[in-house]
Amino acid sequence: MLSRTGRKPRTGFFLRAESYYNVASEIERLDRASGWPLLSAYGGASPHERSHGESFVDLMTYRFGPGGLYVLDEPEAALSVRGCMAVLARLAELAGQGSQIVVATHSPILLALPGATIYEIAESGEIACVDYDRALPVRLTRDFLAAPERFLRHLLIEDG
Repeated sequence: MLSRTGRKPRTGFFLRAESYYNVASEIERLDRASGWPLLSAYGGASPHERSHGESFVDLMTYRFGPGGLYVLDEPEAALSVRGCMAVLARLAELAGQGSQIVVATHSPILLALPGATIYEIAESGEIACVDYDRALPVRLTRDFLAAPERFLRHLLIEDG
């Protein structure tokens, strides 16, 4: 659900972790072809000179700004746990600066964004608003960390 504020976003970006390599390649190509330093808007370094996760965080740090509209599709796919925490902090900062953020995620870390409204889509297609503690990724992660051996018994079928 999006709410209208009566103002147009100052900036915006759609970011999908699985296609970020292509985005990074295009940023480099445009930087070379344009004659002006496009890479400076992305932290000053080639995205391919950093790890996938590091360049992903750089993009959000340097390219995302106040008052924007950002749509992120499973950003955790590019990130370590520490990277997810860095993204969470950046998203909180952007939200505090008037940005609107829509994130499709399975990450309990990203779901913890203060003030977030969490919608869960069931396999049936039903959409429900849930609080953080009832979100499926949060419950599954907590259950697994509390008793990994119980999950492993069911996940890893051993031969005789």
